Amino acid sequence: MPFSIPLSLAIYFVIWFTVLFAVLPFGVTSQHEVGNVVKGADPGAPVAPRLLVKAIWTTVISAAVFAGVVIFAHFAER
Repeated sequence: MPFSIPLSLAIYFVIWFTVLFAVLPFGVTSQHEVGNVVKGADPGAPVAPRLLVKAIWTTVISAAVFAGVVIFAHFAER
């Protein structure tokens, strides 16, 4: 492993949050698009954000990206 454990965790969490912000907009339908705006809510608020599904996808994608970073670092240090 080219990184120490604390550094690996830090890199993984940075990747995870970056991927999370990229995944959050996928599949979002706003209240305005559905035509059912709750009184007092923003029309652009999501109807069903499906955060658990997005967190799972974020974890899977982040693990693949982190594996790529580790492989790259392993061969770059030679």
